[in-house]
Amino acid sequence: MIKKLLVKSLLNIRKIKYSLYSNNRRISGRFQAHQPVVLRGKGEISFKKNVNLGVINSPMYYNGYAYIEARSEVAKVNFGEDIHINNAFSAISEKSITVGNNVLIGYNCQIYDSNFHDLHIDNRFNKDPNPMEVVIKSNVFIGNNVVILKGVTIGENSVVASNSIVTKSFPKNVVIGGNPAKIINQLN
Repeated sequence: MIKKLLVKSLLNIRKIKYSLYSNNRRISGRFQAHQPVVLRGKGEISFKKNVNLGVINSPMYYNGYAYIEARSEVAKVNFGEDIHINNAFSAISEKSITVGNNVLIGYNCQIYDSNFHDLHIDNRFNKDPNPMEVVIKSNVFIGNNVVILKGVTIGENSVVASNSIVTKSFPKNVVIGGNPAKIINQLN
């Protein structure tokens, strides 16, 4: 009993500590934080109902946190309804990241809509001149350790296999996987 209370108290202290790192003031809606969450940036971050961040009985629960940043004033990160995101999630936007309804995301997943630096040799210290929207449609299941890069749309009902690097868009009702990700199966 004492051990449970101590663990719960320490976890609550971690949540408070990480919330102090947050600086975003343009947040709408609510989410359920099962592990610490940091919300940063100058843009908009919105949550519809039943968005859950963190999973208690899963890796990285005790040492990870969720990091969500709408970096620029025009950046947006939008979460739909009934979303369950496992531990150590990060989403960083300079333009727009949208996660649809009924989406499952595994642990240690990353979503970026920008390279964050210009790729031209002479301009590497400048920001990416061409961030591109990322859209995760409804009913998508994203496995563990997945990276989704700028300009990607993942169609409804699709599955992204663990450890995939998604560099291009995919239609609905497919299973994708690999580095770079490709279609490996169709869903009926």
